[in-house]
Amino acid sequence: MSDHIKHECGIVLIRLLKPLGHYQQKYGTAFYGLKKLQLMMLKQRNRGQDGAGMAAIKLSVAPGEKYISRKRSIANNYLEDLFEMVYAPFQNLPPERLNDANWLKANMPYMGEVLMGHLRYGTHGPNTIETCHPFLRQNNWMHRNLLLAGNFNLTNVDELFQELVELGQYPKQKSDTVTVLEKIGHFLDDEVQRLYTWYKPDGYSNTEINDLIFDNLDIQRLLRRACKKFDGGYVMAGLLGHGDAFIMRDPSGIRPAFYYADDEVVVAASERPAIQTVFNVHISQVKELQPGHALIIKRNGAMSEKPFIEPRLRAACSFERIYFSRGTDHAIYLERKRLGYQLAEPVMQAVHYNFKHTVFAFVPNTAETAFLGLTEGLEQILNRIKQEKILKLHTEAQGLPDKKLQKILQMRPRVEKLVVKDAKIRTFIADDQHRSELVSYVYDVTYGLVENEKDTLVLLDDSIVRGTTLRDSILQIAARLRPKKIIIVSSAPQIRYPDCYGIDMSKLKEFVAFQAMVALLHDAGQAHLLEETYQRCKASESLPVAEIRNELMPLYELFTYEEITRKIAQIVTPPNIKPKIELIYQTVEGLRQACPNNNGDWYFSGIYPTPGGNRVVNRAFIKYMENRDERAY
Repeated sequence: MSDHIKHECGIVLIRLLKPLGHYQQKYGTAFYGLKKLQLMMLKQRNRGQDGAGMAAIKLSVAPGEKYISRKRSIANNYLEDLFEMVYAPFQNLPPERLNDANWLKANMPYMGEVLMGHLRYGTHGPNTIETCHPFLRQNNWMHRNLLLAGNFNLTNVDELFQELVELGQYPKQKSDTVTVLEKIGHFLDDEVQRLYTWYKPDGYSNTEINDLIFDNLDIQRLLRRACKKFDGGYVMAGLLGHGDAFIMRDPSGIRPAFYYADDEVVVAASERPAIQTVFNVHISQVKELQPGHALIIKRNGAMSEKPFIEPRLRAACSFERIYFSRGTDHAIYLERKRLGYQLAEPVMQAVHYNFKHTVFAFVPNTAETAFLGLTEGLEQILNRIKQEKILKLHTEAQGLPDKKLQKILQMRPRVEKLVVKDAKIRTFIADDQHRSELVSYVYDVTYGLVENEKDTLVLLDDSIVRGTTLRDSILQIAARLRPKKIIIVSSAPQIRYPDCYGIDMSKLKEFVAFQAMVALLHDAGQAHLLEETYQRCKASESLPVAEIRNELMPLYELFTYEEITRKIAQIVTPPNIKPKIELIYQTVEGLRQACPNNNGDWYFSGIYPTPGGNRVVNRAFIKYMENRDERAY
């Protein structure tokens, strides 16, 4: 993605099912769990650029002994820094201590059987230690301690926050994570109290009741009560102080989660390949956590996948397949290739099947897999052309002259590495003109491969959000190759609507597709429709959320996909550039064909999977019309 947007967070949950001594004996180290956690986080590093955190809980410790350890980092090298701090207490231990699993558990931090890791990619707000997961809700009763980490955004935080206030709470902060932590924490307290009240009349001591609560706390019931009003996309992992653990997924399956279990370990994560690589297991052994379900691991190691909320129609985020998740997942790799493959025919139509004077390249590196698919599609088209030429040659010449045949067979798509991203340029102190000039040099090109004023340059990008990098950098530097025309191809459709489930795409004014639609309204003398839509959005604020509809969709429907594409091309064309600029976008239908199981495409189609989504898009339009530079949720 040439335009930078925020990413998605990553989660790891590991439950060791054997005593630490088992791993010391079998694998030669009592640090088995920690090392697996570190590797799992490393393999999901693409899901975190702002910070990382981890936590560990020791099972069955005596009162007065520390059983929860947590460490977080927002350093530039946050992952290395995090585990340097985690391993620092062990640096000066003699070998006999490092090889004594029982001593390590009794005396050292992080040597627990239940571990959690989180990679943070904040969509908004400051990047501080306080905003870095896992979050901890402390209590002197072991079973009331709650650690929480998540990959989520909720559309109705204000409503949930107000419910906490009405319950008598006084939350220290108004944010998604704190609100969710306190919401689950409230019902955790309630469930613990319910069990205490149940067992106390039977004459059990408080210590005995603690053990009964450990064994009988109903996590499924707890989550069902706590999460019934959550509106958004989420995967959340939680650890309770006595050792119960869970990871839960939203009812539409918007955010991804996978898990694997054997007789030694249960592990859950945001991405399947991380589990496959770190635990060396086949793809068939890694299961997808079902929407609206929670993977629950009790203190005794019993594992179950249970529903906690009524599932909705599946709407797994398609951007996970296009861009966010690592392309080492088998299905994602093939889907990205398919996205590129499907664009081969539209591209060749645009260049009138002129392979001789068309050069194909991709930008940035994340578009490489889709480009491989595009190349395969081009080769198939070229093979068809070769076949036609050979048949024609055979008919006309009553045979196949060797030189002409060789010339046909040697036809290849002109695939080159033309545009590369250079080192990040820091502008330091510079006025706007000089800063813009410096930004234009973020990319560089390979000279001498494009025939001046004759060749068309086709550049594949995996998505176009704002179009600013195209206009201010890529197109300007590519124009120095002096092509006759530059065609930018997006393997994703036009991004028209805000996301409210995790991605930092919430302000309409930043979407080049939205800018194009507004410009077309002005061109057509229909700008008054903007004010009319604004009034409908304002009126919808008083409606029940289930009755709100996406008021922006009718504006886009006034124009064809091609009309908006052409206007976007005008917007991203730099001034005084010589080559003609064209754009080709993947269609929503093409996306659905390529990624049939991840059909959450609300940022392209405007079809939101939760009621709160329509409210968010209308609020985003209100803020646009009122010139308020604020996120809509």
